Amino acid sequence: METDNRQLQVKDIFSNQLVSCSWHTPLTDAVKQMKAHQVSAIFVLKGNDIAGIWTESDCVKLNFENPTFTHTPIGALMASPVHAIGIDKTLGEATIKFHQLAIRHLLVKDENKQAVGVVSLSDIVRNQGLDHYLHFRPIEEHFERKVCILKSDDCISRAIEVMKSQRVTAVLVYNQALEQYGIVTQRDIAYMVLNPDWQIHCWQLSSYPMHYVTPSDSLFDAYRLMTTKSIRHLVVKDANTHEVIGLLGLKNVLTEIETAYCSELEKVLAQRDIALQKSEKNLYLANRIIDASLDGIMITRSTGEIIQVNPAFSALTGFHDYEVLGKDPSMLSSGLHGEEYYQQMWQQLSEKGVWQGEICNRKKNGDVYVEWLTIIEIKEPYSEDVLYAAIFSDITERKNAEEKIVRLAYFDELTSLPNRRLFHDRLSMALASAHRDTQTLAVMFIDLDRFKEVNDSLGHSAGDQLLVQVSERIKAMLKEGDTLARLGGDEFVILLTEVKDIDSVVSFANRILQQLSMPFELGEVCVAATASIGAAIYPEDGLDSEALLKHADVAMYRSKEIGRNSFQLYKASMNARSLERLSMLSRFQSALKNSEFELYFQPLQCLTSSRINSVECLLRWQDPNLGMISPAQFIPLAEELGLITQLDKWVVNRACEQMAFWRSQGAEIRRIAINISAQFLSQGDLALTVANALTKHRLKGQYLEIELTESSFISNLHEAKMQLKQLKNLGVSIALDDFGTGYSALSYLTKLPIDILKIDASFIAKIPDEYGNSEIVSAIIAMAKALNLQVVAEGVEKPEQRQFLQKLGCHTLQGYLFCKPLAANNWMNFYNSVKLTS
Repeated sequence: METDNRQLQVKDIFSNQLVSCSWHTPLTDAVKQMKAHQVSAIFVLKGNDIAGIWTESDCVKLNFENPTFTHTPIGALMASPVHAIGIDKTLGEATIKFHQLAIRHLLVKDENKQAVGVVSLSDIVRNQGLDHYLHFRPIEEHFERKVCILKSDDCISRAIEVMKSQRVTAVLVYNQALEQYGIVTQRDIAYMVLNPDWQIHCWQLSSYPMHYVTPSDSLFDAYRLMTTKSIRHLVVKDANTHEVIGLLGLKNVLTEIETAYCSELEKVLAQRDIALQKSEKNLYLANRIIDASLDGIMITRSTGEIIQVNPAFSALTGFHDYEVLGKDPSMLSSGLHGEEYYQQMWQQLSEKGVWQGEICNRKKNGDVYVEWLTIIEIKEPYSEDVLYAAIFSDITERKNAEEKIVRLAYFDELTSLPNRRLFHDRLSMALASAHRDTQTLAVMFIDLDRFKEVNDSLGHSAGDQLLVQVSERIKAMLKEGDTLARLGGDEFVILLTEVKDIDSVVSFANRILQQLSMPFELGEVCVAATASIGAAIYPEDGLDSEALLKHADVAMYRSKEIGRNSFQLYKASMNARSLERLSMLSRFQSALKNSEFELYFQPLQCLTSSRINSVECLLRWQDPNLGMISPAQFIPLAEELGLITQLDKWVVNRACEQMAFWRSQGAEIRRIAINISAQFLSQGDLALTVANALTKHRLKGQYLEIELTESSFISNLHEAKMQLKQLKNLGVSIALDDFGTGYSALSYLTKLPIDILKIDASFIAKIPDEYGNSEIVSAIIAMAKALNLQVVAEGVEKPEQRQFLQKLGCHTLQGYLFCKPLAANNWMNFYNSVKLTS
């Protein structure tokens, strides 16, 4: 007896070969895995979850003009989301899902919702037993007639362009010398990612010779030939002229099988509504349709007795068929609808023969859910018996999602405060009311100070807790009609309505600062939080939403500039300062592009030999319009804008280049020192950047010194230690700059591979006269000697400072007493003059 394949389940045909890679995997590595496992699709993991899928057919979407596209993370190219199906689902259910979603792969999950494999539409089609159908289908109607035929010496990029523009999976290639046809497919292009060379000829990548069929051959003949030869394409030739007239792919054959199968399945599903109108005697004809339906179906007599339910009914309600058969549907009632509701339902059923709408029912476990219910009245043609078919689906998640979407559209998910959109709506309404009633209102911007440090040191969970507690404290201070909103990150904004006077705004801001100054309990840790607040008043500081928000923001930034934990009302001069800051940003970015930065060099003198020990690089910005700009201006700006790392990398390469040049000129300089920012150290690629620069300029690591401040280690001591060890392995020296001004310098001396201590100039400036500073400097030098560290005194400007340091046994001095920073073109003259006099 022939098996009904529609009763097969996904577990009978799926492949447990689930090839996957991480979100960050480069494209080339992902393709390597696909090739190794001979699969056409690879699943993409983000953490432990499957987040996307990439297939061979996606290769033509790649930007081949980008020289680094092969290193693009697969996560940036994948299709998402990945749709899944249960392992116990029938092939009919799987087919419906394929067609509803217009996809060809489904992730297979077991009873515990764990991914166990993959099933494709082709897998289902091959299990339908429809080979006999192909015998009666000639190739004539199913092959691709418009096939692009390229020359053998055409560039492979031409093939890619054709596949992309014409949306085809393969192109033919004709070799006139061999009088043969070959073929280049999407799989060939995908595998080229492993060894990209878009200038090779098409023939070098094509597969040949090709097998031929004629239009009169059957699809079954073609399918058998493809299966036997393990190929996926056949050339179609005219039976009389033997001229190539098209291309037949395995996809064409499978599509025809799919069409036949889906057509057959759709016919059966279409009979569902007709079958439900027949008497109980004919209900068995619809059993398979009912069983395959994803909707719950319940059939009752006119007396209300349940006579049939389908598997989906049990899955949705939790009741097995034997628990409900013979009972009344009222057992599902939630009790939330009154008698009038059901009376209207039955009245419409009586008048129209159908009722449709939302209704709340109760599951076996007691959960109330919302379902979309359709009830159809079915009358027997030759009987007075009436049946009712209830078809329903659980739309609780959809309703919840709709509510969540509405909430997300207007409220912040973390704090439940109004978001930017809702705040703008309320501000617009408040402005209209204030204008009409001649009232005053205020907009107040709040930005938490150093919130990033909480995130970095305690984790994002603690940061989220802090934001929630901050919002609760401020919200408790508002009066009715006022609004607190979260714009994102650690930025909040307040709308104060019916403001009496400016003093009330100032008083309210001070109360906020006082509330936030009290410690916050984040788990087992207590932290203090401060804020920078700025406010703009209507109508004095602006007449519309945009002006008020902009000016409140400007005032908030002014609060940060004057030292944080403060409040500022908007002044017109602040806007000018904000524009100046934007101008500085624009000029800074232009300076990076136009090489306006240059290095100056300040020598360090050995106190024993008076010779030049080493030289420190100092960055300068020569703006064509403003002249020389101080590092005190542009370094903080670069750090704030996230451009400091780019500057650091430029300095590393430029310094190594300069040192290599000096050595080629015979200069005997022991080391060149480079200052590195905390941001660059925390990113983790400092050692790699230095190694590449040394290699590029053929320089040994012993000629390079990296200077870091104590603040560089605060956020992640472990990562800093790893980076510095890698630098030491390169032979590079490590100096601790501005020593004595940080938080826990002594612990760093024992934990990090430091070679040199640079005493901060603020200590040197007050020696030898000021008591206390002299003792501190003496102690630092004595400690450094005990730890076998070199000591550099910064900012030496007076002879008596030099004498004092020399008596203490300090190794090296740096400062204007010996030499100011010099431009590169003046450096060699100075070096040669010192060399001659020493």
